Amino acid sequence: MQTNAIGIFDSGVGGTSIWKEINTLLPYENTIYLADSRNAPYGPKGKEAITELSIKNTEYLLTQNCKLIVVACNTATTNAIDFLRANYNIPFIGIEPAIKPAALQTQTNTIGILATRGTLSSALFSKTSTLFASNIKVIEQHGDGIVELIESGKLFSDEMTKLLKQYLQPMIDANIDYLVLGCTHYPYLMPLLIKLLPQHVKIIDSGAAVARQTKSVLEQHNLLNTSLVKGENTFFTNSNTEVMQSLIGTDYTVEYLNF
Repeated sequence: MQTNAIGIFDSGVGGTSIWKEINTLLPYENTIYLADSRNAPYGPKGKEAITELSIKNTEYLLTQNCKLIVVACNTATTNAIDFLRANYNIPFIGIEPAIKPAALQTQTNTIGILATRGTLSSALFSKTSTLFASNIKVIEQHGDGIVELIESGKLFSDEMTKLLKQYLQPMIDANIDYLVLGCTHYPYLMPLLIKLLPQHVKIIDSGAAVARQTKSVLEQHNLLNTSLVKGENTFFTNSNTEVMQSLIGTDYTVEYLNF
């Protein structure tokens, strides 16, 4: 089991931002990444549909003998991970917006959260927000349209810049000092966000924390790959392979998989 792959799935290419953090921390682990881009974004679909898609992704990764599955999608985590953990005998790592560090460190007592509708409307997000951010002002913003632009290869388009300006202005006006990214697609926006936000605003995403949690859970279950041979990384998508290729670089091959 120790040499079996870590499975990672997302509604599209965004979760590759999580894969990069895992691969950096755990270079000897084999990974299989599954992008369900055909059904992206998951956010507007509703809990039942999101759970069904998450089951489909999980079932495929289990056919590949994955030893642990990272749900590299905030919307799938907040809507489906409880079901997955209850119904499959394998460790699952989930992702949710990093509200806690932002809430603890804010000096202006105002933070911004950019996330999908599916994440912001979920019970898990509400619980986390209540637990850590009840005493501060939280500016929530649905990132409608962002995932679609990234999935269609328009990451640095004028359309994206216009959309982000529209979403960020209310946060800037409210004097946020932290912006929490609540979707795994959004770290790819970092160059644009840095350009559009005031210099004092710090941007937080969950990637590094997820990688550390993945390592911790592998150790707890005695699943850490002790080999000193660099791991093999396999990427599948059921949509355009070129978009993912542009994000992960030419060292890896993206395969089309009709799933």
